[in-house]
Amino acid sequence: MSSTELDLSKYSISVKKIFRNPSPPEFYEQAIKHDPGSAITDKGALVVRSGERTGRSPADKRIVNTDNITDHIWWGDINIPLDEHTYKINFKRATDYLNTRDRLYITDGYAGWDPNYRIKVRIIAERPYHALFMQNMLIRPSKDELENFGEPDFVVYNAGKFPANTFTEGMTSDASVDINFDRNEMVILGTEYAGEIKKGIFTVMHYLMPNKNVLSMHCSANEGDDPSDVALFFGLSGTGKTTLSADANRKLIGDDEHCWSDEGVFNIEGGCYAKTIHLSKEKEPQIYNAIKFGTVLENVIYDEDTRRVDYDDTSITQNTRASYPIEYISNAKIPCMGGHPKNIIFLTYDAFGVLPPVSRLSPEQAMYHFISGYTAKVAGTEVGVTDPQATFSACFGAAFLVWPPAKYAEMLAEKMRKHDANAWLVNTGITGGPYGEGHRIDLNNTRSIIQALHKGELVDVLTKTDKVFGFEIPTECPNVPSEILLPKKTWEHPEEFDEQEKKLAKLFIENFEKYKDGSSEEIINAGPNI
Repeated sequence: MSSTELDLSKYSISVKKIFRNPSPPEFYEQAIKHDPGSAITDKGALVVRSGERTGRSPADKRIVNTDNITDHIWWGDINIPLDEHTYKINFKRATDYLNTRDRLYITDGYAGWDPNYRIKVRIIAERPYHALFMQNMLIRPSKDELENFGEPDFVVYNAGKFPANTFTEGMTSDASVDINFDRNEMVILGTEYAGEIKKGIFTVMHYLMPNKNVLSMHCSANEGDDPSDVALFFGLSGTGKTTLSADANRKLIGDDEHCWSDEGVFNIEGGCYAKTIHLSKEKEPQIYNAIKFGTVLENVIYDEDTRRVDYDDTSITQNTRASYPIEYISNAKIPCMGGHPKNIIFLTYDAFGVLPPVSRLSPEQAMYHFISGYTAKVAGTEVGVTDPQATFSACFGAAFLVWPPAKYAEMLAEKMRKHDANAWLVNTGITGGPYGEGHRIDLNNTRSIIQALHKGELVDVLTKTDKVFGFEIPTECPNVPSEILLPKKTWEHPEEFDEQEKKLAKLFIENFEKYKDGSSEEIINAGPNI
């Protein structure tokens, strides 16, 4: 569409050459001509570079603090306030820069597959790569929907090549990502990493949806043959969320961002943003096969002659990524919507060797573990000894929350009770002793546990109550050795288990202190007892 079909003056944009919703081939042409570093791989994907920043800059994200929202926001290190005057400075800086460009690219799309809750989003960008990336990540309107798109509900001004002024009050670097809920705008300065746009829209949905009694969630979702068999998978990096939710026997609703309304679950996005580090056809065939024409490959290394990508080369960054439409996944469910979840699965990598491979949570315990968002990673080695390091991220995605975590947790428990959903804590980490003595739980056993949850085979089995954490541990599971289900029995020195469990419980309790003020007594009392 030509610029005459869209009046940009209301967006303070006066650039004459506008490419609005071009096709992927047109995006490719523009990227090769005007975006240095762009190339086409042997599989037809578009390779791009995100510049100096190859990941998000959470310390530079700001929420504009206005009278309408100030009492609702979870202010702090996640949501750092920005005054309205400074926002106007950044907005003017971004639009002034965009107006100096020879051409701009616009993508219109939806966030949210459910027509009752979706929002219309407009991306205004200098780089064709950013606009194509968001054409992949947003839900693509039909031709008729584009012709009648009307005014967007939210506009993103991406001036990522142009730095923020570090002398402007409130700036912590030359990057700034500012979200203004009063003006329904986002301004990006000083970072060309495309993930900032995607996660910015997710942050917007995290604010808007709870106002409509819709729970926004950082999770993956899939569905069995029965439409009522929907499962949600929450988990931080390294816990197996992508691996365990990618099931060839189940339909993929989405891999990262979802909402739970009174009608059921729906994906926020129209695409996937997958990590490609060490990607192989054997280990992750769905992602591997999705990398083709229309896919954006970010910061990967390729052979100049063959144009074959080396997914093991991390010389630019370990955070190499692929962005593609969800239709590129063979078993994707289109439209990306499902019924109410039957199972809610919290995945954790417990390097302390304490948590069982599977345990059942009450709604209250689910709220507590949801707010905690626990996993563990291995710290550096000192004199040949490695110690696990607990990591907590509220609601398994603290960086994108806007309301206080307890609000999302209360909504989760309410919907669990209303729709009779089961909540499970699944440990994909260490068993058989502490880190260094134990070993990782066998993936086949974890897969068997997940299959048993899908089939409802653990709902009525005998359980044992954990004395410290209080959750119920199933004592049997099809195709899983019963002796590994109770972790204390797997330790060579069981007497050491109790001390290790208390150590982990203490870390949970210390972490939860920051959430006590916003949490109900039932959430607080659902935590571990030492």
